[in-house]
Amino acid sequence: MSTFNFKKKYGQNFLNNSEIIKKIVDISNIDDNSLIIEVGPGGGSLTKELSLKSKNVLCYEIDYELKDYLNEIFKNSNVDIIYDDFLNRNIEEDIKNYQYDDLYFVSNVPYYITTPILIKLIESNLNFKKIVMMVQEEVGERFSATINTRNYGSITVFLNYYFDIKKEFKVNRREFTPMPNVDSIVISFTRKNNLLKLKNKEMFFKLVRDSFKFKRKNIKNNLKNYDLDIVEQILKENNLDLSCRAEQISMEIFVKISNAISK
Repeated sequence: MSTFNFKKKYGQNFLNNSEIIKKIVDISNIDDNSLIIEVGPGGGSLTKELSLKSKNVLCYEIDYELKDYLNEIFKNSNVDIIYDDFLNRNIEEDIKNYQYDDLYFVSNVPYYITTPILIKLIESNLNFKKIVMMVQEEVGERFSATINTRNYGSITVFLNYYFDIKKEFKVNRREFTPMPNVDSIVISFTRKNNLLKLKNKEMFFKLVRDSFKFKRKNIKNNLKNYDLDIVEQILKENNLDLSCRAEQISMEIFVKISNAISK
């Protein structure tokens, strides 16, 4: 791959360090009879390691110029590659003919579509046993943030509803070709066994998005189109009031508010 023409528009930065690749696979704790989804296999280094641990690997690659290279490497293997934009795919349809016990997502995702990929995984309603992603360090801090911190936002709340989130380890920018402008971090998302009950999932997501719409404004202003009496009641039960900001509200409290205002 030394002569490969890296494309900035696809966020292509290929990981060179084989030890880091093995570490990513190790923390994924992949079961034998499993299906793994990977976005952006690039040079195929991570894909090779994943294929040794699982029953099947399904990759999505947007760069058609990699097709001959990847098809040659993975011919007669347990790796399938769809050459298309992952964000435009119907994942449920793509995997319907695979037989597996557990579903995983393991990927060094292109930085510029990290959040859209996570949202797509959540909205797919597929039961991913574990998601392991290498992401831009700043983005990783946002995913794993805690309440009352600057990085805490709507995506943090969404992810915390579904997953236990763990920052695994950092990766220096020098480990990539070409070298990006920022360091990376590997984060794991393990599906929670007992999700809090939501009366209306769409209401929950809308409530959270609206609460963080203007981060400098308080809840009273951001949720002025909601029944503020109900919102205030739930906040008071949790030692908060309408003057608080969204970053002061935990995922669990957002669930309570959502259920209280859902018909």
